[in-house]
Amino acid sequence: MRPSHHDTEPGARINWRIVKHLIPYLLESRQRVLWALACLVLAKAAILVIPFLLKNLVDALDGADLAALAPTLLLGMVLAYGGARFANVFFGELRDTIFGRVTERAMRRIGLQVFRHVHALDLDYHLNRRTGGLARDIERGTTGISFLMRFFVFNIAPTLFEITMVVGILLFNYGAGFALITLVAVFSYGLFSLYATEWRTRFVREMNAADSASNTRAVDSLLNFETVKYFTNEAFEAERYDRELARWEQARRKNRLSLFGLNGGQALIIAISQTAMIGLAAWQVRAGTLTLGDFVLINQFMIQLFLPLGFLGFVFREIKGSMANIENMFELLAIKPKVVDRPGAGQLVQTRGAIRFQDVSFGYTAERQILHGVDLAVSPGEKVAVVGPSGSGKSTLVKLLFRFYDPDAGCITIDGQDISRVTQGSLRQAIGIVPQDTVLFNDTIFENVRYGAPDASDESVREAIRLAHLDAFIDSLPAGADTLVGERGLKLSGGEKQRVSIARTILKRPPIMVFDEATSSLDSHSEQAILGALREIAQGHTSLVIAHRLSTVVDADRIVVLEQGRVIESGTHDGLLASDGSYAALWRKQQNAQD
Repeated sequence: MRPSHHDTEPGARINWRIVKHLIPYLLESRQRVLWALACLVLAKAAILVIPFLLKNLVDALDGADLAALAPTLLLGMVLAYGGARFANVFFGELRDTIFGRVTERAMRRIGLQVFRHVHALDLDYHLNRRTGGLARDIERGTTGISFLMRFFVFNIAPTLFEITMVVGILLFNYGAGFALITLVAVFSYGLFSLYATEWRTRFVREMNAADSASNTRAVDSLLNFETVKYFTNEAFEAERYDRELARWEQARRKNRLSLFGLNGGQALIIAISQTAMIGLAAWQVRAGTLTLGDFVLINQFMIQLFLPLGFLGFVFREIKGSMANIENMFELLAIKPKVVDRPGAGQLVQTRGAIRFQDVSFGYTAERQILHGVDLAVSPGEKVAVVGPSGSGKSTLVKLLFRFYDPDAGCITIDGQDISRVTQGSLRQAIGIVPQDTVLFNDTIFENVRYGAPDASDESVREAIRLAHLDAFIDSLPAGADTLVGERGLKLSGGEKQRVSIARTILKRPPIMVFDEATSSLDSHSEQAILGALREIAQGHTSLVIAHRLSTVVDADRIVVLEQGRVIESGTHDGLLASDGSYAALWRKQQNAQD
């Protein structure tokens, strides 16, 4: 079994290399990024001008002769201050608006990439996945990507630029003391934030793992709602869910306490450094070396510096959290499917629909060998049934024909073409299936039928419904074909779902039809009705029928008996009964059971 992507150790270090995945999305919208950066520069320029405007305004108001101060000059300074404030906010908002399109497009592209990738993964992955946890990982990952792109470009680099400018202004205008206090404060704050955030990342991971586990438990329980009811296990399910929620609650508490420690330490560093700066400035004002305007300027710079610096700490924490969130998603993207199209694989050329299993051996694991050198040929237009006891490998043949798995030995051909050398898409387009358990989408009956050929016209869908003898049932419904079938088609009976599946396959019109125990879960009345529909749609098609009930395949052109992964008998129904072998014994057993 492939390792779960939830197995990441809580204390493991973040893989920063995943940032490189974001660069192509920035380059794709480079023009918008450049416009957004221009707005950023203008916003930062405005915020650096504000302290100087304040200084001049305070010094002018603190002058000895206020009466001599020209009203127009005073008004100009006030308006300039207001304009700088507005420019800072305006260009910041404009920057976010322009760049929003970049992040939204990236979220869409990456979300689609993950969705396609998960669909491209082999059946083995999907049999082992946890739907709820996977959905939550993808949701958190795409949200984290938006955060990373926005704040890497617009917060970390600009904040470092602003710190450099402030330190330079203080050094050249007011001496090394103010610059030194600023540098010490910035480095102390940065180092503390780095180590403390690295330390608490494990709690973020633990919280995410607990969140995914609880969500998985809830989704799994709700999908199996009927089973829970059958066994009156509501209290048992609630207890299991509460255990997962308790783990989540504990992880959240650890995360919250660690956040308190981080915020407290950062606040202490800011308070000490601001106190030192204001104290030094006040001392120099008292000594007469600085004006009151200089005092206001230094104070304003400290406020403006620690606002982004404090935000930088938040950004760094969130980036670490986002990296932890999207790490699982990129690990998912790194999983390689076991079944892939070969380089240069061509399209399957559909001509007659002849199928050949040639000396095919297969096992899901080395210890669990299912098929042993199976030879089976289905001629064009022929109806071949494969029967045998449970576990003999009947349904495995279907999985191999659809290439959900590749055989360990031997090959499978359609019209002489090795299916491993053609694209999976063209292969599956040539095969229609009516499965044992039809699962429908939570949509209308009409749209579930159309799923067989999404581009089909409404008239074609109605024709497929008529050929599947589904029209009488639909006419009896108040909403007709617009009736919603419920999640996984739970509002329909087994026979009704099978008819929808048949209509769906008729609409697809493939040259090869597969019926995988399509009537095994139906009552005898529904079975006979469905069998009649299956015989109709199988005419003129190559048909492979996997059957448990032998009575459903007595009209097959040929019946192949599979036992322990080997073909032991083959022939017509009458011929196999006459030879009095395994098929005849199985037939008598089923007939006696019915009696």
